[in-house]
Amino acid sequence: MPSSAPSRPRRSAAPAGAQAAAPPRFIDDYLAYLLAQASRRVSGQFHGEVQMGGLSVTEWRVLAGLSGVPHESVGALSEITLTKQPTLSKIIQRMERQGLVRRSDTPVDRRQTLVALTPKGQALAAGYVQRALQHQQRVLQPLGARNASTLMRVLRQLIDLPESR
Repeated sequence: MPSSAPSRPRRSAAPAGAQAAAPPRFIDDYLAYLLAQASRRVSGQFHGEVQMGGLSVTEWRVLAGLSGVPHESVGALSEITLTKQPTLSKIIQRMERQGLVRRSDTPVDRRQTLVALTPKGQALAAGYVQRALQHQQRVLQPLGARNASTLMRVLRQLIDLPESR
């Protein structure tokens, strides 16, 4: 997939009779680096499409996080969108002014705010979710169905691990 950032140099075995290849760099097998590079490559192109449509990446994540569910708490959306809660609250207020979401208090705890998509937000989210699924299919297709399924399963397992301090 094309990217504006340079790709990392690949280490290859030297042909017979040629000088030996350089030893692998630490970073080449460092999980955090590999995940960051994969995330940048996979999300970069689609995030560009989202931004060209007039949404920020966080606004897209709010729409995606609310897609298919009746509502989410601001705290849950903060986790989903990878955004600090005070920043997210401002974004949600802006999206509410645009008619994309509505906020309400929970019946149990008035300190907790729920966020839901409006019909306008649902329509916008549906279009972007469809494009995101198409993008995901294009990204995963070269891996084959079995590897794609394994990748998704392993990523979910990593995400579900307890956070280490």
